[in-house]
Amino acid sequence: MSPKTKPKLDRDRVLAEAVVLADGIGIDALTIRRLAEALDSKPMTIYHYVPNKEAIIDGMVDLVFAEIDLPPKDCDWKAAIAQRSRSARSVLSLHPWAASLMESRTNPGPATLTHHNAVLGCFRAAGFSVVMTAHAYALVDAFVYGFALQEASLPATSGAEMDELANNISAQFEDGQYPHLVEMVVEHTMQPGYDFRTEFDFGLALVLDGLEAAASR
Repeated sequence: MSPKTKPKLDRDRVLAEAVVLADGIGIDALTIRRLAEALDSKPMTIYHYVPNKEAIIDGMVDLVFAEIDLPPKDCDWKAAIAQRSRSARSVLSLHPWAASLMESRTNPGPATLTHHNAVLGCFRAAGFSVVMTAHAYALVDAFVYGFALQEASLPATSGAEMDELANNISAQFEDGQYPHLVEMVVEHTMQPGYDFRTEFDFGLALVLDGLEAAASR
């Protein structure tokens, strides 16, 4: 490719670049103009492939769904949903702008629909009723998306950054002012090996165990 030859511009490249840009600057700062600049193009050219920003976000969300593992069919439902949920959390950590948008789109793309259909099918194949499947999917994703949002907003999750944060906050307390908070910081979060992110597996297991018990009733 000569230095003056630009890569072919099409809808897929526009959406892929939009995801990369949002990962770097956030979804609120993503504009057609900034996207065009990143693509070395012009705003009006972008509109040739996608009609507006909402259509771009629709496509971006669909790309994120495409990255998430579908629940495998060769294991029991708890293991399958656990794998899918861990994959979702991992993908959302790469795209911190996405968690709040995953269920907001009124024009879902094929990857989004395929994903939802597969998760629903996993619960139904396990013998969940339609109503229980609705409960289960809502609860699992409330936990997964909620954890992803919380994780993305934390100023620190582990290591030296967490120690520094805990020390700075606790230094503002008078002796005996917040005993339970101090106890948690000293005896748990500042202990070697602490990592807030490990709370995901604990919470996910609790959710799945609870669903299993509820479904059996």
